[in-house]
Amino acid sequence: MIIMGVSGCGKSMIGFAFAKSIGAAFIDGDDLHPAENVAKMASGQPLTDADRAGWLARVAETLRINEENVVIACSALKRKYRDAIRNGAKADVVFLHLVGARDVIASRMSARHDHFMPPKLLSSQFAALEPLEPDEMAVEVNINQDPAAIVAELILKLKGEQK
Repeated sequence: MIIMGVSGCGKSMIGFAFAKSIGAAFIDGDDLHPAENVAKMASGQPLTDADRAGWLARVAETLRINEENVVIACSALKRKYRDAIRNGAKADVVFLHLVGARDVIASRMSARHDHFMPPKLLSSQFAALEPLEPDEMAVEVNINQDPAAIVAELILKLKGEQK
């Protein structure tokens, strides 16, 4: 499973809690970025599709080689990124989309001090975000609630695999 959404939506925190609640391993996709990508984002430059290609391949490979149930936090903003992950993983991948209003996410990004992604890149994240399509295995959850409620809703929606 991929827990997805724009930067600042809570992928790492919710992904970790969700994975723990279902007995899965959690991997933060930020840890799979090459150093060049992290440096580029930290300097305020959005990544290009070419920058993301190797990272998405590592995300897909991590899903493919992981023998246990795994949840990876990965923005997966565009359909072609999600397709690359699915194709590289050579398996069904469920996308868990954390959805939130720009002002809510901007506020959260401004409050965090330990992340390389600057708040000024949030607009580029929203510009790149493509909605999930009906043929994608996915659920969406609004992040304007406490973390435990988000995790509970993810679990409930996964049981029915509905958006």
